[in-house]
Amino acid sequence: MPAQPIHTDRLILIPFTLEVTGLLLDGDTSILQQLGLQLTPYWPDQEAIDTFPKIINNLELVPEPSGFESYMVVHRNSMTVIGDAGFKGLPNTDGEVDLGYAIIPQAQKNGYGFEVAKGLADWAFQQRGVEAITARCLLENVPSARVLEKLGMHEVNRDETVIRWKLLKPNLQPTIAN
Repeated sequence: MPAQPIHTDRLILIPFTLEVTGLLLDGDTSILQQLGLQLTPYWPDQEAIDTFPKIINNLELVPEPSGFESYMVVHRNSMTVIGDAGFKGLPNTDGEVDLGYAIIPQAQKNGYGFEVAKGLADWAFQQRGVEAITARCLLENVPSARVLEKLGMHEVNRDETVIRWKLLKPNLQPTIAN
């Protein structure tokens, strides 16, 4: 079954497809209108355009989007794309998926980064084989680090430029009443 949109309180995460990503990479944003989205001058921004080849590479590895690829982050009320987010592929042999997200500057500081990360994490932990979510952020990206901490991630290590994070799957064992 192909990947389905993920709904949060204020956002809809719409899975990228090869067709959509290819058209956007070619500069054709009319596909967004065909999907019922409103065009803005803010997205796709250069950061998104730079990510499209990676999204295409990940989508070419699977017969259809699995959900472990990337999503357009759509503001539910305005139906505008305010960013992109997702995973960098299927779970690895340790059951880890790597999370990433980007919100356009015009929509930052409204809690959308956390809402996206939480929506993706909640979805991922419902999927078979996912045991942990990892993420990376630049050392100077304090707002992103705050989002990952709020999500419950713990710093695994860092170097001179990047902090690496991990969130283990919650152990949701039912409690037995006496």
